[in-house]
Amino acid sequence: MPGPRAATRPPPPGPDDRAYWLQMLLKVADPVLQAAAQGQLRATMPIEAAPGQAESRSQVSHLEALGRTLAGLAPWLELAAAPGPEQAQQQRYAALARQAIAHGVDPVSPDFLNFTRGGQPVVDAAFLAQALLRAPTQLWGALPPATQQQLVSALLSTRVIKPMYSNWLLFSAIIEAALLKFTGAGDEMRMDYAIKQHQLWYKGDGTYGDGADFHWDYYNSYVIQPMLLDVVAVLVGAQKERPELLETLRTRARRYAAVQERLVGPDGSFAAFGRSLAYRCGAFQHLAQMALQQQLPPELPPGQVRSALTAVIRRTLEPKGTFDARGWLQIGLCGHQPGIGEGYISTGSLYLCTTAFLPLGLPAADPFWTSPAQDWTARQIWSGQNIKTDHAL
Repeated sequence: MPGPRAATRPPPPGPDDRAYWLQMLLKVADPVLQAAAQGQLRATMPIEAAPGQAESRSQVSHLEALGRTLAGLAPWLELAAAPGPEQAQQQRYAALARQAIAHGVDPVSPDFLNFTRGGQPVVDAAFLAQALLRAPTQLWGALPPATQQQLVSALLSTRVIKPMYSNWLLFSAIIEAALLKFTGAGDEMRMDYAIKQHQLWYKGDGTYGDGADFHWDYYNSYVIQPMLLDVVAVLVGAQKERPELLETLRTRARRYAAVQERLVGPDGSFAAFGRSLAYRCGAFQHLAQMALQQQLPPELPPGQVRSALTAVIRRTLEPKGTFDARGWLQIGLCGHQPGIGEGYISTGSLYLCTTAFLPLGLPAADPFWTSPAQDWTARQIWSGQNIKTDHAL
């Protein structure tokens, strides 16, 4: 019988890791983009929601699906040096994404999306804006000028929504960051207010409060750290913010990435606490973004992070019931678990899981993909390996 270390050894890595990631990402994204590119997202996407919530969520779920899908897909679409076998797929999905955006922002399209009614649209316009920032060539530059103008109008229209006094400030901020980058004019007050409030809400050791209070959940990864970093990076690039601030935020972000990696259990599961667990592997967007931006802390070798994220993806997207018979995501963390979805969760919400795949925006020759697989921290500890101590920031 093998000893405990052999029993918990991850499968051998290799070129199949990247192929598996891309296969799974496209499996998730395909129903959304196929429908949206034809102007049929409203007509074909099912709306699963908490009891009594389907009608209200049907007003917002389609922008959720598109914005969140593109937020995760964007770095791969933008990759200029995609491996040969990926290039045809990349071109195809980039075209689908642009067609989907065109339908979503065209007022005469049957798929014209809701950017103004209720509060939720500012959330998912923000994920769409983040997708544009992650793929400025493919999702902005390659759009026809008329579509660009309609997209700008759609983003501007979200200003009628007053964000809640929480992580929601960053939704308004990143929309303005995208407007600044692509039009040269964004509301600097909305960006500055979100940044300053999150500076005040910093709790220490790489973690921010969601508003003034600390919450045991994954919102530092779902929203706060990825959007805060991206907003400040845009401002620094426009010479409207100090580079020193971005480095301060990155120092905190590297610590939170180390914490996230330690949250991945030996089997790829993770502690199921807090809101929005139906976002599945999207709980690790922050770790994935730090890998994409090559900002991982020195104690986290890229092969170790790839192995951990692969395990999380498998654990949250492979269980039976994750997808319905037509390939749409269903509510749950491990399979189909409708009870795990809050009242604001619906089918479109679930596509935040795509953000775990951000490192597909790295070239295939990057060490993230070429480094040997390594046990992540929990596997090292629980197989009896000797590891270094962990320290607060």
